[in-house]
This record gives sequence, C-alpha cells and structure tokens, in this order.
Amino acid sequence: MTEKEDYDISHPPTRHATTHQDGGADEISVQDLAGELTAVQKSTLPKVAGLPAALQGIVAGNWTSCVTPADNNWFGICWSPDLGLFCAVTYSGSGNRIMTSPDGINWSIGSNPVDNGWLSVCWSPELTLFAAVSYTGTIERVMTSPNGLDWTARTAPNTNFWWSVCWSPELGLFCAVAKTGTNNQVMTSPNGIDWTARTTPDEQEWQSVCWSPELTLFCAVAITGTGNRVMTSPDGYTWTNQESAADIDWYSVCWSPELGLFCAVARSGNLDRVMTSPDGGTWTIRTTPVLIGWTCVCWSPDLALFCAVGYTGGTNRVMTSPDGINWTIRTSATNQEWTGVAWSPELALFVAVSRSGTGNRAMRSLFYR
Repeated sequence: MTEKEDYDISHPPTRHATTHQDGGADEISVQDLAGELTAVQKSTLPKVAGLPAALQGIVAGNWTSCVTPADNNWFGICWSPDLGLFCAVTYSGSGNRIMTSPDGINWSIGSNPVDNGWLSVCWSPELTLFAAVSYTGTIERVMTSPNGLDWTARTAPNTNFWWSVCWSPELGLFCAVAKTGTNNQVMTSPNGIDWTARTTPDEQEWQSVCWSPELTLFCAVAITGTGNRVMTSPDGYTWTNQESAADIDWYSVCWSPELGLFCAVARSGNLDRVMTSPDGGTWTIRTTPVLIGWTCVCWSPDLALFCAVGYTGGTNRVMTSPDGINWTIRTSATNQEWTGVAWSPELALFVAVSRSGTGNRAMRSLFYR
C-alpha cells in the first residue's frame, strides 16, 4: 500500500507572511503555527498558501502509516519514558524479532537471543528494564533488556504459552499470564530474571493482564470459560475468579486511573465487545459501533481517552472512548491486522503495530481529539 507522507518535526515549516502578497482581504494567517500535522485522508479545508506542497490538503487527518524494517508479525508494543523509546516484539522472523523507535517513524531492528514467539513486552521504570514473554521455545520463554538493544534470555518456570506481561511499581513485580498450563498460568518476578509459577483458579486461556495502582490489583482476561473469564489478584500470588460480563473472546484489558475503570475489548461477539469495571469484580457490557475483532486497548491520561485497535474490518480498525461507554470509530491508516497499541505521554503519540502489511506495519496518531 502507498505510504502516507509525514511531517518531520525536525524541519518545521517556515513562518507564513503576515500580509497577503496581493493585499487581499481573504488572508489566512498561520503565524506562530506549531505542532505536527498527520493524515490518513484528504481534508475538505481550503489549502493554505505558504505551506509545503506535501502538507497541503492533509491537515484534518489522524493516523499515518510508518515504514518498518521487517515484515514480521508484530504483536506487542510498549513505551519507555526513561529511554524515550517504543519497543515492539513479534512471533516471526530470524534474529530480528525486536524493533525500537524514538518517535514511531524511525524503526531499528534489534537482535533477540532466541527465535521464540514473542507476544508481549512491558517496561519497568524502577528496574529500568524491558521484559518480554513468549508462547514458544524451550524453557527460555522470557527475555529482558535495559535498553531495547541488548537482550538476554531468561528461564521461565514452565513451558506454558505465555501471552501477556505487565509491571506493578507498587509491588515491584512483573506478572505474566498464559493461555496453557495446569493451574499454573501465572508467573511473577521481582527482577525479570527469577520467575516463579503461581496457582490459578481455573485453566482458562488467559490473554491479557494489567495492574491498577489505585486498587492495588492485577486483572486478567481470557478467551475461554463460562461466566469466569476474569481473574484478579492483589499480590500476583493469590488469584480469584470473577464473573465476566459475557462469554466472548476477551483479548485485552487496561486500567484508567483517571476514570477508576478497567476496560476490556473482545475479538468476538455482537455489538458488545467492550466491558468495563470499577473494581475488577463487577463488569458491564458496553456497545461497540462495529463488529471488529478488537485485539488491544490502552489508555491515554493526557487525552483522557481509551484507544482500541483491531485486526478485522475496513478502514475502521480504531475506536476511541473518553469513558469506556461511548465509542467512536476512527479511520486507520491501512486495512491491516493491528494487534498492539501504546501511548507516549512525552510525545503525545499513539503508536500501533500490525502482523500484516508490506513495509508499513506501524502507524501513529497525534492530536487525536
């Protein structure tokens, strides 16, 4: 697909003249214009004289395709504020299953220690450490890195299909959940090196886990089970089943401190593919605008906005919500299988990654609202 042109913030546009060259009364001034302009569709606004041709007519868009260095199946992504770096992982490729970017535009391939099926990555500010988990490989189904470039394989307590990992600053603990296992589908680590299996109440296919600092609570969601596709834990050790709002494929969960709300999205169901909860125990179904296979949701505290991406549909594979209840479809950069999305407060930027596409398996968005 054709790449969208993007504005390079290192080369801002020159200041527009404050008076029209022919003295006309229809002058449009862009004096002191600042910020970045991104687009996925042509604007209906009139063209502004003085802007570079590449920026003309594209001032009303949101998501923009970004060039990626390898057509791997990129699945998980996170942001490190300490390093100023996005880090993405994949379950395909040969020695190139990591990529990093300082801005979502310029991506560099990193070298992974083993070609496992890496699905999830998170950052610990307290340890200054990335940790990623895998669903394939020998016992080395964890890897860590202090910088996104140099990775070390770590030993997991078992060969479960590890699917998601998160960090709790309050507990000083990584927590990962798995799709397979025998009442041992959680593992925790205080340092990313030493991992311990934890007992889980049911053998569901646990898909995603997140942490709520305000509730001091881990929350995980699953794609299997009957009325029990949620589990919670205050410490990562002791887990309790919770009643899910519907028996559909809950694929991702995140927490909004500002709203005091968990939000989960699903890849199956009718127009009920979101559920929310203030405590991890009581869940309410929310209406989604389209039947998209939603794969990941994240929260932007700066925009006060949930953002979810999907792997099915047309150019409607993004949706946003200010409250987890009312959702609006957004136009994605391309019709690709978007599997992960992360927010950078420092860059005011969403970045998503995809498991399909040709040289463009990332997209980003600024000033979404």
